[in-house]
Amino acid sequence: MSSMSPGPIIYVVDDDTDVLGSLRFLLETDGFDVRTFRSGLALLNASAAIEAACFVIDHKMPAMSGIDLANRLRDRHFTAPVILITGYPDENIEEKAAVAGIRHVLLKPHLEESLANRIRGAIQESLDSGR
Repeated sequence: MSSMSPGPIIYVVDDDTDVLGSLRFLLETDGFDVRTFRSGLALLNASAAIEAACFVIDHKMPAMSGIDLANRLRDRHFTAPVILITGYPDENIEEKAAVAGIRHVLLKPHLEESLANRIRGAIQESLDSGR
């Protein structure tokens, strides 16, 4: 058993179970404590979400988009940064995300190269701004 303390808690929301599994493996390998959810509603119903250091949310999901979920999180006063991931970028995605308070948008399937660093940067920005 490792004596290392767990890393920051990252909440990942994606309707694709394969993506969830891959992101969990990638982020846990990088030292993060990862919680996964298959829908925005599942995350919103999780009472422990307040512990999140960062949210990684898929943009296109049934019932509730990632941007809608980010807005609902802000309505509930969650201040952790949100990173929006998408396999379906449109020319206005970054503008739409910014309106919802999302400063980071990453494209699938090339997340491995930048996701962990982007999460660390978003957490640090949040800490520097005093949340």
